[in-house]
Amino acid sequence: MTLTDNLSVGIYRLFEEHGLLVKVEKGNHIFHEGESAGDLFFIANGSIQISKETENGKELTFRVCGKKSIIGECSLFGPTTFHSTTAKAITNSELLVLNKNSLEMILTEQPSLMIEYLKWIQNENLKNQSLIRDLVIHGKKGALFSTLIRLSNTYGKLLHDNDNQYFIDLHLTNTDVANMCSTSREMINRMLNDLKKQKIITFEKGYITILDLNYLKQEISCENCPTSICRID
Repeated sequence: MTLTDNLSVGIYRLFEEHGLLVKVEKGNHIFHEGESAGDLFFIANGSIQISKETENGKELTFRVCGKKSIIGECSLFGPTTFHSTTAKAITNSELLVLNKNSLEMILTEQPSLMIEYLKWIQNENLKNQSLIRDLVIHGKKGALFSTLIRLSNTYGKLLHDNDNQYFIDLHLTNTDVANMCSTSREMINRMLNDLKKQKIITFEKGYITILDLNYLKQEISCENCPTSICRID
C-alpha cells in the first residue's frame, strides 16, 4: 500500500508521528545553499521551490515540491553534509521536520522501514539523473518540452478524458519556466509563443494548458519513463 507513487505510508507515518511541525510563510526560506544539512522535511501543506544559483548569478529551479514531498539533503549514517540547493516557500506552507539522529535511530530499529526509505532514495536519484540528462542532452527547446511533460505528470489535470491534454494546476510566470529550463526569459517567451501559435499549448494568467502532449514527447524522442521518475517535484 502506497501513499503516492514513490512515498510509502510507512515513511509518511514516520514524519507524522515523530516530526516537528513548522509553519513557513510565503517567500521565506527553509534552508540556504551551503548551510549544514541536518534535517529532512516532509511537506504537509504548501509548495516549496528548490533552486540553485549558478556561477553567473542565474537561478536554476530543480524542483517545485507540493504536498507529500520530502526535501532536504540529510546524509544518514555518515558525516553531516551541506545543502547544495536553496528551499523557499512559494505559498504558505507546513512542514514536518526530522533531524538526522532521530531518523537514523528509527530506521535502525525498523528494518522494513529502512528498506522503504532506501527505495525512496533510489527513486529520487533516478529523478535527478533523468532531469539533468534532459537539460544537458536536448538543448533549450528540449529542456522546455521536457519541463512541460514533467509539469503535466506532476500537476496536470486531465481534460475531457483526453490523455493528450492537461491543464497544469500550478501558477507559473515565464521567468519561473525559464529558471526550470536554465535559459533566459526572452528565449522561453519565444518558444512558448511558437507552441501557442502551433496550438500545442495555451497559457493565460500564469496557467499553462497542454493541448498536444504527444507532440512534445515525439519532439524529444521521449522514452516514456514511469511518472514516478518523470516529475518536477
